[in-house]
Amino acid sequence: MADQIDYRILGDDLQAVVITLDPGEAVVAEAGAMMYMREGIEMATTLDPNAQGGGLFGKLLQGGKRLLTGESFFVTLFANHGRQRTDVAFASPTPGRIVPLDLAQWGGTVISQKDSFLCAARGIDVSVAFTKKIGAGFFGGEGFILQRLQGDGLAFLHASGTLVTIDLAPGEQLRVDTGCLVAMQPGVDYDIRMVPGIKTALFGGEGLFFVNLTGPGRVILQTMPFSRLADRIIAASPRAGGSRREEGGMLGGLGALLDGDN
Repeated sequence: MADQIDYRILGDDLQAVVITLDPGEAVVAEAGAMMYMREGIEMATTLDPNAQGGGLFGKLLQGGKRLLTGESFFVTLFANHGRQRTDVAFASPTPGRIVPLDLAQWGGTVISQKDSFLCAARGIDVSVAFTKKIGAGFFGGEGFILQRLQGDGLAFLHASGTLVTIDLAPGEQLRVDTGCLVAMQPGVDYDIRMVPGIKTALFGGEGLFFVNLTGPGRVILQTMPFSRLADRIIAASPRAGGSRREEGGMLGGLGALLDGDN
């Protein structure tokens, strides 16, 4: 059973989550996510944050699986060893939102994109979920590897842009850009479809493939995948062959000369 933790989320576009732990409670987080911790919190790096046992080989196997999902080999455990309630905070690595998920309200399991995990109450199991179909693996934007979060407590994901939650009825379908899917319940069928029509695929500007989701279940989408934002930044960079838009109207070109960009 997962620890019952309290939290509050700070910020609008560059968010952080502050988790308040009672004495003896703990939270697990991806390495490097911690922003600050107050007195009483002790940090430890471990292969087995939930004390599941299984011997050294089993722990090494779990660490290897985390590497497959884009996370670090180890996870970090933050525990309150003091005598009073105290805080530890974690920050999102990209502009966007932090998503609190009560896994008990999601049926105990959530499938998420492989690099979205931020932190979770001790007792939540974070493991590998392989895509079911070859097409989804090759063209789904996330490869063959997704993450599976299991338990009955709070987990926190981070995603880019604004978040949209959609509940799909049995048999209801939703077509989504491959980079916009953040998380879904395991009952949602996940497949990749090619954009119909040669002209639409080549000149539609939306890529060759989309994710076809079939209910029942709940899905979370993000409006701005960070990879899309990074592509736009790279494309606009003069050093990468992009063109600079002239900031400041008529003086934009002069400013580029003066600041050394040209």
